[in-house]
Amino acid sequence: MAHELETSIEIDAPPERVWETLVDFDRYPEWNPFMRIAGRPNEGATLTVHLRPPGGRESEFEPDVTHCEKHRELRWLGHLVFPGLFDGEHRFRLEPLDGGERTRFEQSETFSGVFAGLLLRFVGDETRAGFVAMNEGLKTRVEGVVAAEKREATESTDAA
Repeated sequence: MAHELETSIEIDAPPERVWETLVDFDRYPEWNPFMRIAGRPNEGATLTVHLRPPGGRESEFEPDVTHCEKHRELRWLGHLVFPGLFDGEHRFRLEPLDGGERTRFEQSETFSGVFAGLLLRFVGDETRAGFVAMNEGLKTRVEGVVAAEKREATESTDAA
């Protein structure tokens, strides 16, 4: 039986700008309180993901990127020890809103495997809190960058 965690947030920036920040793994320590990622977001690549859920235990795993559609979706599949025990398919989806001026960012994970239900009883709340913290960090980061660029453009126009 599969178990799903889903979160979403609306970001006042186009999907292209959200994507730039989402896949810039090297800068995660600057804004992302939940996870660190090493690797490249290319289909077939293996990532190293280090999770720090609020109030939970830190963990590290090496999922494989199963789908990468620029500006739209990044998906990976990870396993605890070996497939079938506790598997997680993680998804980041970007949906354009208001003609592409804004973005709905969705972060979700489908957990399956023999121990999925049991382990989620212990880590589900912390994992959801981590998703929410990351979503809020992403929103703050992207909207801050876009606002700074608008101010800079206005100042340079005013100076000209």
